[in-house]
Amino acid sequence: MAFDYDLFVIGAGSGGTRAARIAAGHGAKVAVAEEFRIGGTCVIRGCVPKKVLVYASRFADAFADAAAFGWTLPVPPVFDWSVLRAAKEKEITRLSGIYAANLEKSGVEIFRQRAGVSGPQAVTLADGRVVSARHILIATGGAPSLHPHAEGVEHTITSNEIFDLTTFPKRLLVVGGGYIAVEFASLMQRLGSSVTMVMRGDNILRGFDDDMRVGLRDQLQAAGVAFLFGALPARIALDGEARRVTLSDGQTLECDQVLIATGRHPATLGLGLEAAGVHLSPHGAVRVDGGSTSNVPSIHAVGDVTDRIALTPVAIREGHWLADRLFGGAMREVDYDAVASAVFTTPEIGTVGLTEARARETYDVVDIYKTSFRPLKATITGGPERMVMKLVVDGETDRLLGAHILGAEAGEIIQALGVAVKMGAKKADLDATMPVHPTAAEELVTMRERTARWVR
Repeated sequence: MAFDYDLFVIGAGSGGTRAARIAAGHGAKVAVAEEFRIGGTCVIRGCVPKKVLVYASRFADAFADAAAFGWTLPVPPVFDWSVLRAAKEKEITRLSGIYAANLEKSGVEIFRQRAGVSGPQAVTLADGRVVSARHILIATGGAPSLHPHAEGVEHTITSNEIFDLTTFPKRLLVVGGGYIAVEFASLMQRLGSSVTMVMRGDNILRGFDDDMRVGLRDQLQAAGVAFLFGALPARIALDGEARRVTLSDGQTLECDQVLIATGRHPATLGLGLEAAGVHLSPHGAVRVDGGSTSNVPSIHAVGDVTDRIALTPVAIREGHWLADRLFGGAMREVDYDAVASAVFTTPEIGTVGLTEARARETYDVVDIYKTSFRPLKATITGGPERMVMKLVVDGETDRLLGAHILGAEAGEIIQALGVAVKMGAKKADLDATMPVHPTAAEELVTMRERTARWVR
């Protein structure tokens, strides 16, 4: 049977565009459909614009610290949200253009409209055209989840909208305690907003190592972020330009914006996957095997829409290796063990491998090496920040099971340490490595004394 395309990709984010380009490089005829902007969540409304805002927010600390190093600022710093918003838009527009240009250079046809699945090997475009494809790739990513279902939730915003607000919110209520919530709470506080975080749980960042959770919470509090645990919004009402929020515990708050950051869900609604016979999880994720193929052999999925590990580099690897398998003859699967990640708060968290709690569930003997110290910069400025570094080690084999860092540039440090964890390095290998001085990272190779041991 002849097909219009060898591969039709629905969604032009990081995973979808990588799969399209690699497949085209193998000689496949490829098309991509995208209903919004080329680049997907990471480029347009996620990682990249968020990091731009994080950089901007850290100037507040730099200005405050400058005097301790001999600098006198001639004019009190003034922040202009509109300038930052324009700089962000310029950068993501540039990157989106590069993504589109690279697709076109690879010979990929781009449909700038919504597309859905109308059969195991059929795609229907928003303009009514139906095309056939030997393989269909779902790479539509995720979308913010509007939980809780409070009365007046239509008066709130999500991480999609916060980047493009015309007016900077002087008072911001952040609902949720995950990494998106803490990142925006941290950066908005430093940009000048009075931030309150409200969440159902009793601490932030569920699933992260407990020492990182406590350490970050304490430093966010020191920076001025207020926390309300064990409550969620029950009613949100407009009061002029403000929002009046009634919480489930009866408290009432007033703010300028309410940011709902209670997680994301796979963006599969309305794609026609169920009608095509594709199995979805209860919350809409495409169920796939180790090669990113669904129960329908011609339909595949990569990235956040599969709800495996919602990280851009993971989606890129999944898309690349799927294309290699379908059109290049390579038979390999993505290894999800020891994937490093970072939380871009101030201070940052960098993490790879097992937390202490997970290690104790799995291994008979777990050794912990932990240190907490004031970085050199803070000793000069007198600031309250502390760095926390923690190694989780198999007490029987000495193998490094996990590493967790709270502090400046933790994301940069954990990238390198992730190689060691992935390779199965031992604590003795770190001990044998000569430190670089003076750096914070040298603590990772100078922690000689075990701070705790757990035996099953």
